[in-house]
Amino acid sequence: MTHPTHEPDRSDPRPPVAEDGPPTPFARLHHLAAPLLLPNAWDHASAAALAGQGFAAVGTTSLGVAAAAGLPDGAAATAGATVDLARRLGEERFLFTVDAEGGFSDDVAEVAELARTLYEAGAAGINLEDGRPDGTLAPMELTAAKIAAVKEAAPALFVNARTDTYWSARQEEQTATRLGCYEQAGADGVFVPGLTDPDGIAGLISDLAVPLNILYTPAGPTLHELAELGVRRVSLGSLLYRAALTAAVDTAVAIRDGRHADRGVLSYAEVQALAGTAEDSGTRPQGR
Repeated sequence: MTHPTHEPDRSDPRPPVAEDGPPTPFARLHHLAAPLLLPNAWDHASAAALAGQGFAAVGTTSLGVAAAAGLPDGAAATAGATVDLARRLGEERFLFTVDAEGGFSDDVAEVAELARTLYEAGAAGINLEDGRPDGTLAPMELTAAKIAAVKEAAPALFVNARTDTYWSARQEEQTATRLGCYEQAGADGVFVPGLTDPDGIAGLISDLAVPLNILYTPAGPTLHELAELGVRRVSLGSLLYRAALTAAVDTAVAIRDGRHADRGVLSYAEVQALAGTAEDSGTRPQGR
C-alpha cells in the first residue's frame, strides 16, 4: 500500500527519512508557518468529507470510533474497529493519523505489531497515550518502551505521544518529565490534552525539541493564539463527533416537535459520493 500525499507525480509519497529535515509529508505539516489543524473523523464518510474540504490531514477519534461501535473509549476494546477503519482510509489519497489509545495492549510487542499493521494500511501517524480508564497514568517507562518499539517497527510512522497529566489523571507536575521521557524514546511529537493555560503551553514549548500538540476547546485559546504561542498541531479530538451527534438529535427532536429543521445538510448524492472518492478519481493507490 502506498501512502497518500498532496504532492503530485510521486510513486511513494512518503520518502525515506531525510538527514536535514522532517522525513515525511505528514511530518512536514508540523513545521509550517501555521500549525496543523487536525480534524478528527470516526468513519470513512466523515474522514472523506473533511479531506474534501481541503484539510491537509485527518485524524481519527477513539471516542467516536468506540461510541459508533457501542464500545467504551480508552478500554482497549476497539483495536479491530480501528484497524478496519485505517484499512478503509488507506484506500484513499489523503493523509491520516490514527488514535490508538495506549496501543490497545501493555504488551510492547503487540503494540509494535499494531503500529506496523496501521502503517501498512496507509496511516501516516499514530497517537499513543499514557492515560488509563481508571483515571491513573501508565508507568512512564512502559509508555516510553511502546514508543521505542513502534519507531523500530515502523520508523516512518509519526508517533504523537500523549500524556493525560492534564486530562483524567490531574497530575500536572509530571507533564514535563513525561514529555521529556517520550521525546527521548523517539516520539516525533507530544500531545497534552486539557492544557489551555498560555503560560503553561509556552513553558513546555521552550523545553521541547519536538512539536507540541494541543487539544482545541471552545473555551480555550483560539487557533491564532495557539499559533502565536508556538503550538505546531491543534487537534479537534471528539468535538466533531459530539457536534454531529448533537445535530442529529436536535434535528429529530425539532421534527417531532413540529419545528423547522432547515439546517443545511449534505444531499443523499453527496454522501453517496463519499463512498467512492478514490474509485471516481481513478487514483486508488496500488500495492507498495
